[in-house]
Amino acid sequence: MSSDLYAALVGELCAAVGLPDADHVLDTRSIEVEGFDVRLDHFDTDETALYVTFQYGAVTAGRALTVFRLMLEANLLIYAQDQAQLGMDSDTGGVVLIVRVSFADDLDGEALADMLSHYADHGRYWRQNIIEASDERFEGIAAGEFVWLRA
Repeated sequence: MSSDLYAALVGELCAAVGLPDADHVLDTRSIEVEGFDVRLDHFDTDETALYVTFQYGAVTAGRALTVFRLMLEANLLIYAQDQAQLGMDSDTGGVVLIVRVSFADDLDGEALADMLSHYADHGRYWRQNIIEASDERFEGIAAGEFVWLRA
């Protein structure tokens, strides 16, 4: 039953954003959202939810420890309320955001598209202010200038 909900939701998402081939998205379980690679997963072990994984970008050498601290702060202060977590992909060194999205009565393709756009905004913010920031700006953030931390 929940696999049917997943397939229907992906179909609605594709219709909402104008993608003509929902079967391809279902086969690959991936989509590009505003320049970010996004994986849409559904697991038998959690039939009541969809899992969305954003790839925000790779962390440059020497910044990983600081980025881990910033991700922890963001997870505690921002993402805990959204059933979302920032992490680092151990294979690629990239920052990922994983969001658990419950199959709720009000969840449809439009709502999912809005949510994906919302987290793409977060991804742009992380990319610009943390991942690709100049050394000076990055050091300012690492020193505790928390203007970057926003909901």
